[in-house]
Amino acid sequence: MINGKKVVVVLPAYNAAKTLEKTVQEIPPGIVDELVLVDDASEDSTLDGANQKTCFSEALRLQADVVVMLHPDYQYSPLLIPAMASMVAVGQYDIVLGSRILGRGALAGGMPIYKYISNRILTFIENILLNRKYSEYHTGYRAFSNRALQRIPYEDNSNDFIFDNKIIAQAVYLNLEVGEISCPANYDPDSSSINFIRSVKYGIGVLITAVSYRISVTGLWKSALFSEKPSAESVSNPSESDREKTRGR
Repeated sequence: MINGKKVVVVLPAYNAAKTLEKTVQEIPPGIVDELVLVDDASEDSTLDGANQKTCFSEALRLQADVVVMLHPDYQYSPLLIPAMASMVAVGQYDIVLGSRILGRGALAGGMPIYKYISNRILTFIENILLNRKYSEYHTGYRAFSNRALQRIPYEDNSNDFIFDNKIIAQAVYLNLEVGEISCPANYDPDSSSINFIRSVKYGIGVLITAVSYRISVTGLWKSALFSEKPSAESVSNPSESDREKTRGR
């Protein structure tokens, strides 16, 4: 618990049998109230996004104030959980991204050169279209406030890797505060990673998401991706017009 806020760490596992124990052992003690582990057994990572949906929904069910998503493949340092969770718990940010680009950089941690170049190109384009200055949009290490997850309609996102990118674009659309922290990358043989073909598919999805955002904010066309989840209050207390529609059926 930090600043009186309950901290839940979610671990969407994929091919992490060799690194899970090491990842959990390095989570600093006295900070995390609950751990949620969800295993994605698919061979092609198709259900990665669905895996995260389950993690987030379970964390909300546990009444988490701060939710930290950490892939248990040991690509990201668990030691940064207190720092990332604190940035959310004190109310400074709604979302914090663990950036592999800030600081020493991803290449020093073993990121393949083609992934580094594509990361920089995609981030540059996204910063233009989303009107932001983030160092990267593609990290798998994130912290969310309860408020952010309650507002972002992440359940409607696709179930593959593009889920990661869509949820950030949705946060920007909702004007949520997004911060970053430098995080060293660790690409070792036991760390899972998507292959080249899936990376290309992800990159195309990123561009489609960014363009959809820009068109949506201009008002020329509204993508269903960019909306806000109805609050529990609005669902339980429908508007007068909604009640009239119901009576008229």
